[in-house]
Amino acid sequence: MTFASPADFRAALADLRGPDQGAIAAARARQAELTKPAGSLGRLEEIALFLAGWQGTARPRIARARAAIFAGNHGVTVHGVSAFPASVTAQMVANFEAGGAAINALSGAAGLELVVTALDLDKPTADFTIGPAMTEAECLAALNAGAAAVAGDLDLLTIGEMGIGNSTAAAALCLRSFGGAAADWIGPGTGVDAEGIARKTAVVERALACHLDAPADAFETLRRVGGREIAAIAGAVLQARRLGIPVVLDGFIGSAAVAPLAADNAAIAAHCIAGHVSAEPGHARLLARLGLEPLLALGMRLGEGSGAAVAVGVIRAALAAHDQMATFAEAQVSGSL
Repeated sequence: MTFASPADFRAALADLRGPDQGAIAAARARQAELTKPAGSLGRLEEIALFLAGWQGTARPRIARARAAIFAGNHGVTVHGVSAFPASVTAQMVANFEAGGAAINALSGAAGLELVVTALDLDKPTADFTIGPAMTEAECLAALNAGAAAVAGDLDLLTIGEMGIGNSTAAAALCLRSFGGAAADWIGPGTGVDAEGIARKTAVVERALACHLDAPADAFETLRRVGGREIAAIAGAVLQARRLGIPVVLDGFIGSAAVAPLAADNAAIAAHCIAGHVSAEPGHARLLARLGLEPLLALGMRLGEGSGAAVAVGVIRAALAAHDQMATFAEAQVSGSL
């Protein structure tokens, strides 16, 4: 689908398909016959049921999975909100393309095809403390770039990002979507010190004040205080939902891309798995607001889709157990475990 207008995006967000309940019931019935005590594989069993519902089959599998990474630059970096200059975004994209980044290694280990989409890196978004980060046309272009990265034959999609300054944008998105105080959503990001965190907090407070009287729907929030790579993630998540493809979210920034969508329609997160909870302080709070329990807690805060890629190993293990275990009848084992 192409979002030709903000109205198209809003309509798609309002009309979300659900999982196949029949497939979930069939998968649950299969689990009851597998050679193990009921519930003994814990969340692995829940993951198998989740995938069954979105794939529409009692025995879900992952034949084709993709890690979609989006990169963009942010005008808000003029306020010193990052420990690194904006030029690092393009340098890291080059590293992705050369195969030298963490996500290259981790996506390879997880059996994910890696697709990197760089979004106008030579044209940072505007400084959102004095006006919208993007025009309507720019936001729509980013949403459509995200949607275009989602192939219809995917069994699983993971998302990630690269963008110096984007943890500040993520905090602004969360604050505008879910409220609270700016300090609730601010963290060190790339590793800023206490003074840097204070600067980020002040920047987010100014941004929210600047847009206080503007419409607060998902599209307007994304374009006013988001960024191209963040809007692209939102477009990819929404397109995946329309195609029935489950999504593994990464860290704070990737999850924050969903926050404005969830503020408009809480059901948007139903096809998402939180791959991990990052060390960024606001992430655990954000996942709670999205109703998602993370699979992993490894102290990671890199971004790039790295935590989501690691979580795919757990998801593959869940499906292997669900699909490959024998039933009590097949193994000629008494069903009284």
